[in-house]
Amino acid sequence: MTRVNKENAAEFLQQFPIFQDLSPEELKQVEEIAISRSISKKTVIFSEGSEKEAVFFIRTGIVKAYKTDENGHEQIVSFLKTGDMFPHTGFFNAHPYPATAVAITPTSLLAIPVRHFERLMLSTPSIAIKIMRVLGDKIRELQDKLQVLSGQDVRNRVLSFLLMLAEQHGQQHADKIIINLPMTHQEFANSIGTTRETANRLLNQLSKDELLEVDRSRIIIHNLQALKEQRDA
Repeated sequence: MTRVNKENAAEFLQQFPIFQDLSPEELKQVEEIAISRSISKKTVIFSEGSEKEAVFFIRTGIVKAYKTDENGHEQIVSFLKTGDMFPHTGFFNAHPYPATAVAITPTSLLAIPVRHFERLMLSTPSIAIKIMRVLGDKIRELQDKLQVLSGQDVRNRVLSFLLMLAEQHGQQHADKIIINLPMTHQEFANSIGTTRETANRLLNQLSKDELLEVDRSRIIIHNLQALKEQRDA
C-alpha cells in the first residue's frame, strides 16, 4: 500500500453525496485529514474482524468486499467501484471491520482515519448530520437488496444480480452492455448465495439463449430487455 499525491482530493470528495453540500472551508478540513493510497491488485485493504481505522473512497479501481462463514466459505457482500465509499457505517461505531476488502484491480483510494474524522465532526456538527442522512439511505438500499434476493429463487437471483451489475458497472457499446468486472464463477455464485455448479448451469443456459456471454474478465449482455422480462415473468 503506497502513499500517493492527494491533489484534487477536495474536488473528488465533493462528488460524494455526504460531502456535496459542504462549504469550501469544510471540504478543506476534510481534505487535510485524508490520505491517498495506491493499492496493488489482490492486496487486502482490511480484514474482517480487524480494528476499524479508516473509511475509504475509491478514486479508480474495483474492490471486492466479502465475509467468511464458519466453514471458510466466502460470501461476497459487494463489488465496489470508482466513486464508492466503504465500509458505509465506519464513521459511527467502534465495531471491527464487518468484511474483508481486497483490490481486484490496481486501485487508488482516499482514506479518512476514523478518529480524525470524529474530532472533525465534533467541531463541525453540520458534517455529521449530512453523513448520517446518507448512511440512512444506504442502509435502506441494502435492506431492499437483501429482501429482493432472499425472496427469489436462484434463477431470479441470477437475473437480478446481472441486472444490478449492468446498472452499476455496465458500459453501453452499440446494442450491447459490457460489464468489465474480473469475477470468477465462484465469486458470482457467492454473490447470490448458491453453488458454483448451479450458477454455471444458469449462466450457460442464458448463453445458449444468446442473451449474454461470460468469461473471467467480463460479462457481455446482448439483450438487457429480455433479461428484465425473464426476471419479471
